Amino acid sequence: MRTIDLAGTPVPVIGQGTWRMGEDPGRRTAQVTALQLGIDEGMTLIDTAEMYGEGGAEEVVGQAIQGRREQVFLVSKVYPHNASKAGVPRACEASLKRLGTDHIDLYLLHWRGQHPLAETVEAFERLREAGKIGRWGVSNFDVSDLQELASPACATNQVLYNIEQRGIEFDLLPWWQQHHLPLMAYCPIAQGGELLASPTLKQIARRYQVTPSQVALAWVLRQTGVIAIPKAVTPEHVRLNAAAAKLVLDEHDLDAIDRVFGAPIRKHPLAMV
Repeated sequence: MRTIDLAGTPVPVIGQGTWRMGEDPGRRTAQVTALQLGIDEGMTLIDTAEMYGEGGAEEVVGQAIQGRREQVFLVSKVYPHNASKAGVPRACEASLKRLGTDHIDLYLLHWRGQHPLAETVEAFERLREAGKIGRWGVSNFDVSDLQELASPACATNQVLYNIEQRGIEFDLLPWWQQHHLPLMAYCPIAQGGELLASPTLKQIARRYQVTPSQVALAWVLRQTGVIAIPKAVTPEHVRLNAAAAKLVLDEHDLDAIDRVFGAPIRKHPLAMV
């Protein structure tokens, strides 16, 4: 699979998301199996958060990577209300315990909260110096947030980005690319549903003999420096996600998508889910 440099490490352009994992104990085995298959398929970046299933997703990930931690680039996120000088190390230790590891490769502030950014950054830096995390970054930050942060140590920004939600293309994505930093796209195929039922995506998918979700992933990856982190819980879906890294859409495909899902022509509030 194609790779991109993230926090000084080559990672696959398609990783694995874990939102909503760990909420139903009856699905845990299937979720663990899906993540392990994803690693086998080359999607060795796994993204999770203490918020997902209130730690349940981290426990699923911990089980999935047991015995193969060295193969995985592990990303987790801290709640904003835990992002204080004292709260960050406590939250990180709890995440490390659930993940069954002694370090997190990339640790993100999930979104802005009440604590000053300088305080959160200081806590991140202490974790990095202690070897608890490799690098740190942010999530759901708009341009103004990043300008206020103004830290060259920030490794990435994880934001909502898909064919239906293109607002970041107006200013955030160009700003990030100008600074030569990788962007992580969550929900890259939206929530499925209406997007994947689009006649335009279906027509393109038929031409390449792929699925609409693979077209949606390839569309996100057309951008320089973007990593997609879709979630999959079935073997078929996992394999389809991994295979999407090979799909390259041509100008006619992109024009067709633009006609239905137009690029932004003005600033939009940063979308989040």
